[in-house]
Amino acid sequence: MLKGVAASQGYGIGKAVVINDISTDYSNVKYTDAESEKARLQNAVDSFIEETKNLACSIKKTVGEKEAEILEGHIVMLSDPFMITQMQDNIDAGSVAEKAVDIVCNMFIDMFSSVDDELTNQRASDVKDIRDSLLKTLLGAKSADVSSVPANSVIVAKDFTPSMTSKINKNNVAAIITEVGGVTSHSAILARAMGIPAVLSVVNATEIIKDGMQIIVDGFKGKIITNPSNKKISDYIEKQEKFLTEKESLKAYISRETITSDGVKKAVYANIGKPEDVQNVLQNSGEGIGLFRTEFLFMDRVSEPTEEEQFEAYSTVARAMNGKEVIIRTLDIGGDKDISYLNIEKEENPFLGHRAIRYCLDNPELFKKQIKAILRASVCGNIKMMLPLVTCLEEVRQAKNIIAECEKELETQGKEYKSVSLGVMIETPSAVFISDLLAKEVDFFSIGTNDLTGYTMAVDRGNANVSKLYDSLQPSVLRAIEMTIKNAKKAGIQVGMCGEAAADSRLIPKLIEWGLDEFSVSPGSILQTRKTICEYSR
Repeated sequence: MLKGVAASQGYGIGKAVVINDISTDYSNVKYTDAESEKARLQNAVDSFIEETKNLACSIKKTVGEKEAEILEGHIVMLSDPFMITQMQDNIDAGSVAEKAVDIVCNMFIDMFSSVDDELTNQRASDVKDIRDSLLKTLLGAKSADVSSVPANSVIVAKDFTPSMTSKINKNNVAAIITEVGGVTSHSAILARAMGIPAVLSVVNATEIIKDGMQIIVDGFKGKIITNPSNKKISDYIEKQEKFLTEKESLKAYISRETITSDGVKKAVYANIGKPEDVQNVLQNSGEGIGLFRTEFLFMDRVSEPTEEEQFEAYSTVARAMNGKEVIIRTLDIGGDKDISYLNIEKEENPFLGHRAIRYCLDNPELFKKQIKAILRASVCGNIKMMLPLVTCLEEVRQAKNIIAECEKELETQGKEYKSVSLGVMIETPSAVFISDLLAKEVDFFSIGTNDLTGYTMAVDRGNANVSKLYDSLQPSVLRAIEMTIKNAKKAGIQVGMCGEAAADSRLIPKLIEWGLDEFSVSPGSILQTRKTICEYSR
């Protein structure tokens, strides 16, 4: 049995179709002259953009508009003059077009990969897709054809790129297995959109699994069974039928109020990273946005977003939510996130370093641009502001002073704004221990269980040797959550949760008992979370 990341739920039973990588070795390519190499590069770029547009149209028809945006994002990325100019500069320095593409794309890949955030890491995967596509075009290499795989095929590949996805016949694909990727990767997003079970990050999958091998893929537990017995196949067919029935039943929870069976009202919100994510929230009848990760507005660019650009992003989400709460987290960035234009100092221990609210307070001009954009956008909807990684009262008070300064400056400038409620993320043991004091300073709490679990257990979840300790159900983490909720209730302020634990059916009953008001989950988990809450009774 093989193990990986359970990225798309469901059960897949079929025969393996192993997709091997196409060589993009350009060591034998000879440099001609700069103009010829630039012309080759431009032809490859034009060809990529044209093909990607066609693929995006295909995905839009067969999967959906939101999923097509992934490919459209590739076009936007490659259309960035900075990226092309960098490639041309490398050609002027004597590099063949292939090497220029490799150097520049790898620079962006390294930048995005250095961030300890799976959504940001996905940008690295996007650039890899762009790089490999350009190299194949330049070298005249053809990508593997996945359009004609037979029925009940389990596709096994190093990575399952958006460009590959657009070509598959989803009716013939029983499951997807890759060697890379996580739950927020585009492989996972597209697999979930098409209803295809997927297990990702399976080490050496393309070497261990052979073409034609009978495979069972468990998209719930992230396990793969090779050469299963007839009894095992029969068991999983039964599981598959039960899952499909339950999935259909979730539709009954669209637009339904989140009320426990004994009449206690709760709210299911959603976590987003980009304005376009809001459409998925609305499709799943999310009752608000519990976490808008604003750092993604700062990624994938060569300079920080202006106040106007941020205002546009925040106001777009506020308008789309039409009066429902939108909680915007201020910039959560720092020493672990290598964004070149911010000139962030490298640190030995970035998770304990100059990040999040600490970085923002030490860079007031950057912070004030964001605050002003949020205050202005609040006119367009029901916006709240939330501070990340708070560890002491002084940080909150300092932030409140800066917010007051921003309000005065907006008045002086004659710009329309509205004051907003202020909350903090409880994601450190320090914040938990002073949560009674913090509750007197702010209007709401949101418990960030991802970081809280890591800090409480002193665990790097990316370290395989200790990752088993990374568990929100550890007694110490549960006590921290309970203490935070009780102190919030005592102070009469709203308390939510925006970590992965908010969607954990094992934990939800306890969270209800302790008095959690709001559960903020991924858009795809809204209906299941609502169902779990609605079925609960004391």
